[in-house]
Amino acid sequence: MALKEKILAYVILVVSVGQEYKVLEEIKKLKEVKDVHVVYGEYDIIARVEVESIKTLEKVIKSIRSIKGVLRSITLISSI
Repeated sequence: MALKEKILAYVILVVSVGQEYKVLEEIKKLKEVKDVHVVYGEYDIIARVEVESIKTLEKVIKSIRSIKGVLRSITLISSI
């Protein structure tokens, strides 16, 4: 029996100026988000997401992108 691999994704966000910590607190509420940080430079937030399927990842990404203040996202997908 083959083991099912988890999907690991890093979600990198650009958010409205001054909204970084508000967005961070909303992202923390998602159970699939294992780690999230405000970063400095071209991007504002990076989140580590672990899910069982691409369909679940899509749902999580949609939830993150719907948070007020999120302007743009990039998702980097890997496997664990």
